[in-house]
Amino acid sequence: MHIRQATADDIPAITEIYNHAVANTTAIWNDKLVDVENRLAWLSDRQKSNYPVLVAESEDEVIGYASFGDWRAFDGYRHTVEHSVYVRHDRRGAGTGKSLMLALIDAAKALGKHVMVAGIEAGNTGSIKLHEALGFSQVGFMPEVGTKFGRWLDLAFLQLRLDARQDPDQIPPH
Repeated sequence: MHIRQATADDIPAITEIYNHAVANTTAIWNDKLVDVENRLAWLSDRQKSNYPVLVAESEDEVIGYASFGDWRAFDGYRHTVEHSVYVRHDRRGAGTGKSLMLALIDAAKALGKHVMVAGIEAGNTGSIKLHEALGFSQVGFMPEVGTKFGRWLDLAFLQLRLDARQDPDQIPPH
């Protein structure tokens, strides 16, 4: 397996992975499938923001992808990012998600980010355990804030502090 920056050529595979998660899981709380143009716009937006979109590739096939973006739109949150990691349904459980997460954490550190946030459907114990194994800790739980497949969903928030910066004087400017 090889992890690299995504290109426009990867978008059909990314779209397929995304749509499978929309149609079959509670990992994405959307009901509508997207098209390649939607994901191309998403990729372009991430690239303009200097945020990574990584793909895991095995035998010349994209088997997973990951990215992060701004957690909230206000300036005070500029050092915090929220990430997403998706692995193709037939390739889960083989370490792809962990490898993508480690690469994302490195990318966030390289950009000088301070905290990485994960919003995970609370019943997704596999994802929660992976995040905890990587040093994330649960910092919040919001019952019944979403719905999909005719049931209410709970949201767990986990976070990872990426650096040990304590002194407010050490906070970088815009």
